[in-house]
Amino acid sequence: MIEHPNLRLANLLDRRADGHEPAPEAVLTALFEGGVFVPVTVTGAVMFLPDEEQPPTLLGFTDAALGTQLLPAAAGMVHCDAARLRDILEKTGVAVLGVRSGNGQAIFPEQVLRDWATHGPGAEMKLTWSTDPVAVALRDALVRRIREFPAVRSVWVAQVRWPAGGEEHLMLHVAVDEDLPSASADRLMQVLLGEEVKLGREHPKVAMLALNTTAHADAIAQLDRHGLDTVRHDVASGQVRVISREYDDPPPAPTDGAAPPSRDRRQWFGRTRR
Repeated sequence: MIEHPNLRLANLLDRRADGHEPAPEAVLTALFEGGVFVPVTVTGAVMFLPDEEQPPTLLGFTDAALGTQLLPAAAGMVHCDAARLRDILEKTGVAVLGVRSGNGQAIFPEQVLRDWATHGPGAEMKLTWSTDPVAVALRDALVRRIREFPAVRSVWVAQVRWPAGGEEHLMLHVAVDEDLPSASADRLMQVLLGEEVKLGREHPKVAMLALNTTAHADAIAQLDRHGLDTVRHDVASGQVRVISREYDDPPPAPTDGAAPPSRDRRQWFGRTRR
C-alpha cells in the first residue's frame, strides 16, 4: 500500500491557514495527481459521513498517519489514486469530498469531482468565445440579474473544450469579493438555470467556477485576454458593462444594398433582449 503523503496537496491546503488562497485548478490537479487516503472499515468498505440518511460525504486525508489520528474509528487508511477516486464517485453517489491536511481543508462538490474525474488529472482545457444561443442567453440573463449579487464583480461566458477527449460544454467563470466556496456564485447559477435559461437535452451542459478577485488575480487577468463575453458589475455606481465581440464586429454588408439588420432585438429562449 502507498504510504507517501500528498505533499503538494497538503502544502496548498496548509497555505489557506496563512491567508493564501490557492487556485481551484491547482488544488484539483494536486488531488488527482497525488491522490488521498480514504478511511475504511474492518471489512474494507469505504467510510462515509455523516450517516446513511443524508447525502454521503467522502473523507480524504493527505497523509495516512493524519487520517488515523483524526479519525481513530477507522480500521485503516487506503490510498486512492485518480482511478480509484473515479470508481468511488461512479459507484457510491457521493455528494461531497472533504479533504484534510495538517492545517487546512477543502470541500469539493460531487459535480466538480465528476467533471475532473471524467476529463482526467491536469486535463488541458481551451476557452473560446461562443455564439451558441445558450451562451448568449446566459450573457443577457447576467445583465438582468447580476445586480442582485453584490459580491459578484465579473462573469466570463466561455465555450470549454478538452482536446484529449473532444468534449465541449459552456462554463461561467465568476469573480467574487468573498471567500470560497462562494455562496453568491452558487446562488447566481441557481437563478440563471432555474429562472432564466431552461436547458433541454439538446443544449450544452453549463458549469461554473468561482474565483476570488484577490487570490486569483492572475487567473482573472488571463481570462480577460481570451476575448470572451464578459459582464462586469460596478457595485458603487450600480452600472453593468457588457464586453462582447458581437458588439465590436460590424455585421456583414447585405448584397442587395439594403440596410444592415438591427441588433437591438434578439429572441432567445422566449425572452427578448432590448
